[in-house]
Amino acid sequence: MAQLIDGKQIAREIQEELQKKIESWKAQGHRSPQLTAILIGDDPASTTYVNNKMKAAADVGIESKTERFGTEITEEQLLERIDQLNNDDAVDGILIQLPVPNHIDERKVCNAVSCDKDVDGFNERNIGRLCLDMNTLIPCTPLGVQELIKRTGIETFGKNAVVVGRSKNVGMPIAMLLHADGRNDTCAMDCTVTICHRFTPPQELKRFCQTADIIVTATGVPGLITSDMIKEGAAIIDVGITRITDPSTGKKKLVGDVDFEEVRKKAGLITPVPGGVGPMTVAMLMKNTMIAAKNLAKKRNAF
Repeated sequence: MAQLIDGKQIAREIQEELQKKIESWKAQGHRSPQLTAILIGDDPASTTYVNNKMKAAADVGIESKTERFGTEITEEQLLERIDQLNNDDAVDGILIQLPVPNHIDERKVCNAVSCDKDVDGFNERNIGRLCLDMNTLIPCTPLGVQELIKRTGIETFGKNAVVVGRSKNVGMPIAMLLHADGRNDTCAMDCTVTICHRFTPPQELKRFCQTADIIVTATGVPGLITSDMIKEGAAIIDVGITRITDPSTGKKKLVGDVDFEEVRKKAGLITPVPGGVGPMTVAMLMKNTMIAAKNLAKKRNAF
């Protein structure tokens, strides 16, 4: 039976480390890092996500604020508010909770957030720096996957990895962190990486996955990765999260991309859903906010 990778516990450890760093930061005369979230509309899932992030911020000593807007807000109004936050020295991190309403261009909004305050790591300049293996704010879920792999002691140097999913916010950055040179700024993992996606024929997906020492899947397709697709002892990182109705109970439950009960009999390590990557995403948001606060303080002191 595979060893479970306890994302909740590892996230808790990271948050405890951050709390001490923030206390030390404040003891040096600095103010608390500050995170502002923008939430548009009243989608229950988005509201829950933002509330969880704000609670985590409070737990580690980050000041936080949520600005709520109705779905009638125009793109121009939103961009104007982001510009105001960019120019507010009391704000270190800006988080735009996605998705935004259809009449607002998501890419334009993400690019409007100052690179220095882009704690989600979605600004195209920060993504570009990541692709060039340069120091930057890295998207939180990919950074969380990297941290899980490293803290669990999974060997990556020269290993085969398969990333299933090619989204620009998750799959692509994860692939970059897996394959890039560990000697450079992103402290990447030196794997040989294959990227698969929704148009990869099932038999080809199976063939690629069977070669993998590490599989990271992020598609939102329940049960996509089955036990016959993995090799004995592989490490399985399940980023997918989908709410389904449990046929045996009729109740809603969260599942990942992996047929968990069967795959865990064959894998070496595996993340559960929930309780795997999810808590790490929130912990990395807190880490990015602290990094942003330090970088901005250094910039301010340089002038």
